[in-house]
Amino acid sequence: MSQGDNKAMTMKRAYLDHNATTMLRPEAAAAVMRALAAPGMGLGNASSVHAEGRAARKLVEAARSQVKALVNAGDAGLVFTSGGTEAAHLALHAARAGADVERLIVCTVEHSAVRAPAEAIGLPLSWLPVDADGVADLAALKTLLAEPGKPLVALMWANNETGVIQPVKDAAELTHEAGGLLLTDAVQAAGKLSVDFTDADVDMMLLAGHKLGGPLGTGALVFRSGLSVEPLQLGGGQEMRRRAGSENVPGIAGFGAAARAANAALDGFSGLSLLRDLLEERIADIATDAVFFGARAARLPNTSYVSAPGLDAERLVMMLDLDGIAVSAGAACSSGKVGRPHVLDAMGVEDEISRGAVRVSLGWNSTEDDVNRFVESWSRAYVKAKKRPLADGSETSGRNAALAEVES
Repeated sequence: MSQGDNKAMTMKRAYLDHNATTMLRPEAAAAVMRALAAPGMGLGNASSVHAEGRAARKLVEAARSQVKALVNAGDAGLVFTSGGTEAAHLALHAARAGADVERLIVCTVEHSAVRAPAEAIGLPLSWLPVDADGVADLAALKTLLAEPGKPLVALMWANNETGVIQPVKDAAELTHEAGGLLLTDAVQAAGKLSVDFTDADVDMMLLAGHKLGGPLGTGALVFRSGLSVEPLQLGGGQEMRRRAGSENVPGIAGFGAAARAANAALDGFSGLSLLRDLLEERIADIATDAVFFGARAARLPNTSYVSAPGLDAERLVMMLDLDGIAVSAGAACSSGKVGRPHVLDAMGVEDEISRGAVRVSLGWNSTEDDVNRFVESWSRAYVKAKKRPLADGSETSGRNAALAEVES
């Protein structure tokens, strides 16, 4: 570990990357430990019929009910997976193998966990555009749905980078009128908003435990009652013969406990919009040319995606980290890659602005002090990037200033 890494990890940290992974809720940690410590838990397989197996099964089914309650899934089915990415692969496989889907319509701002398998699955693929605010174009969807072949539409509930909330219920209505299915990625929305699987009338929904305070390595696919879900993994009859492999009982128990805790705390989470708005107001006072992507649309209460001309996101993230502040340059899964953010590209954002974009995402334990520290650190980077004197008396600006700040 470098000296900079040591400094960054030993100082008091302001963690503002909750859309990547949020802190494990105490309720979830306690549920995991109880499951690990339960008598016979080292032997109990949730598919076994003996007492130890039945004890494990009870934990899994309790968690299934808790996760379904979070999204009001009613009599829908729910398969536990290793996370949202596996759930996305299972959903697309199920649509092709069990629901006889003939083509895909995928929104341009979807997470790569949906985009990548959609591109690889071998079905005709159309892209659903968004407007300048990152909201799906329903008129374009109606046109795409009129084309021949049974469609599966993939439209996320809320975007992981901008936080923009999509018109899922309206899209589901249009899709069903055309005889298709709608898959929604609710990984970012569940536990942050009131998400209602039944009211939205969607066919499949993706969830991930670690986004709402559960353990990493847990997720779920929720699917409409009566929808055929063919297994992607073979080799066992677990999860109602829809996912082979012994269940991760402690992780699932933690996922269920986190879902229950998040459900109870939804009103409090909505209050994070006050901190988010304070952050944006303070940034706007300092940087009149700052841009907050998706701010004109309905957004998650915890998410701000901000940039300004002259900033370089990769360097800015490093500078903030050295100041003890954790944020992402867009999606955490992609932030280490060099390239234009696909979400901002889909929104038509110019490169001069998109290259400096960083995502701030608050969590259930975020404070005003965290916000203040981010604003102060971001502001220093902004001022230095705009105009920084050099040793010879000349000035530099923009990306070169950000590079020089990190390297100095």
